Amino acid sequence: MKTPKSQKGNTLLLGLIMLVMLSLMAIAAMQSSSMNVQVTGNAQFRKEAAAAAQQAIEQVISSTGFTTVPPVPMPVDINHDGTNEFTVTFSPAPQCKSYKAVDMTQPGLPIECYGSIGSVCYWTLWDVTAVATDPNTKANITIHQGVRTIAGLNAAVAACL
Repeated sequence: MKTPKSQKGNTLLLGLIMLVMLSLMAIAAMQSSSMNVQVTGNAQFRKEAAAAAQQAIEQVISSTGFTTVPPVPMPVDINHDGTNEFTVTFSPAPQCKSYKAVDMTQPGLPIECYGSIGSVCYWTLWDVTAVATDPNTKANITIHQGVRTIAGLNAAVAACL
C-alpha cells in the first residue's frame, strides 16, 4: 500500500487538465450560440425590412400618380405597435423602362383604348425601387418591383423618354 507521501499529485494534474478542457468547450459553445443569435436577428431584420419596402411599394403603385410625381419618403410601422420601425425612400424615382402598343384583342381593356384609328393605349413597364432604412441602426435593404400600367400614347412617350 502506498502512503500519501509517495503520491505525486497525478490525479490533481489530470483533474486540472480536464477542467481547462471543459472550460474551453463551454466558452466555444457560448460563442457559437451568440453568433447564431446574431445571424437569426439579421435574417429577421432583412425579412422585416423587405416587408416594409414591399408595403410602401404597394401603397405607391395603388395609384397611377407615381408615374408623374416621384413618391415621398414614407414611415412604415411593420408590426402595428404605433412606432415606425422603417423609413422607406424611393431612390431613384420610379422609371419607365419601355412601352408597347396594347393588343386590341385582349379582353378587359378600358373603353378609352378603342379609337377610330385603332389602339390609342400603350402598356408601360416601370421599375420602382424602394430603400427601407432602420432609423436607429441605419441598416437598409433595397427592393425592386416591376409594374405594368396602361397609358395613352402621349403619356407613354413622355414617361419613357
